[in-house]
Amino acid sequence: VQLQASGGGLVQAGGSLRLSCAASGRTLTRYAMGWFRQAPGKERKFVGVITWSGSSYYANSVKGRFTISRDNAANTVYLQMNNLEPEDTAVYYCAASIDGSGVKYDYWGQGTQVTVSS
Repeated sequence: VQLQASGGGLVQAGGSLRLSCAASGRTLTRYAMGWFRQAPGKERKFVGVITWSGSSYYANSVKGRFTISRDNAANTVYLQMNNLEPEDTAVYYCAASIDGSGVKYDYWGQGTQVTVSS
């Protein structure tokens, strides 16, 4: 499975961005798909996950502002980010969990940079 994350960029605080994670090589239908982020000098952190059935779970820091969705026909997962804050600045990665657990991730995208200016 190859994952291609895109949609990052520079946005002012309070703005929105939508990240996409397009998969090739295998259908994502039965996988859980997660989003993670890594700020400069910090560890990579969990942002959220969407299960194969469409249930989603989020880190407290983004709950209510970020939404994960999936389009199985397009083999793509999205991360809608609203009301962005400077603290959201990071490289964002998507990942696929083959066993559907959303705990163990087997494939990772290359990351897309999100920069939020104050």
